[in-house]
Amino acid sequence: MKLVIENLNKSYQDNIVLKDADFTFESGKIYGLIGRNGAGKTTLFNAINKDIEINSGKITLEEDIAHDLNTNDIGYVISTPNVPEFLTAKEFLTFFLEINEKKIKNKKTLDEYFSMVDIKKEDQDKLLKEYSHGMKNKIQMLIEIILLPKILLLDEPLTSLDIVVQDEIKKLLKDIKKDRIIIFSTHILEIAMDLCDEIVIINNKKLEKIEKKDLDTKKYKDKIIKSLKGDNNA
Repeated sequence: MKLVIENLNKSYQDNIVLKDADFTFESGKIYGLIGRNGAGKTTLFNAINKDIEINSGKITLEEDIAHDLNTNDIGYVISTPNVPEFLTAKEFLTFFLEINEKKIKNKKTLDEYFSMVDIKKEDQDKLLKEYSHGMKNKIQMLIEIILLPKILLLDEPLTSLDIVVQDEIKKLLKDIKKDRIIIFSTHILEIAMDLCDEIVIINNKKLEKIEKKDLDTKKYKDKIIKSLKGDNNA
């Protein structure tokens, strides 16, 4: 399975964000999408998820044949959690499991799901509005992991989590990557290096793969540092 980006162009009035961007993402891998804040990581995710219209280009999913993406193919964890704050965590997860019953394979108990992201028993009956940013992010991450979409887009999902939970989420992502495409955006190179199979940088408004074996060389370290700082001459 492949997610194919071809000649993708996206601008906001006079601000060109992506220009003739091409890339092929393959299943079984976690891709680290690296770029400074404002480089176009979220724009790329929104284009894949069809939350925005692109100016030109194609985004297709290649399985037996190439076809346009649909919403059931994609899971998207945004950096700012969006959860129903009027529900408790247990109420929300129960409702989510009920409405998605036909989509969920190997269904687990509520306790098993909560333990996956280390939500303690005493927190499960709290309203989600009482949760911290990091705990809301855990819930958001959990529901996408439960559905196991073909493509999982993760927009800075670990930034607000403590180190222990970060490690738990990393392990979960590695466990589920086999039959899906996972793209993990971050501006923290160390997280990408630890978690991801391949590194992709947004440089000069294009997508460019950096082999992990090359990351120990000064040439590629400097290239990534420049992309994070917004140096367009990288």
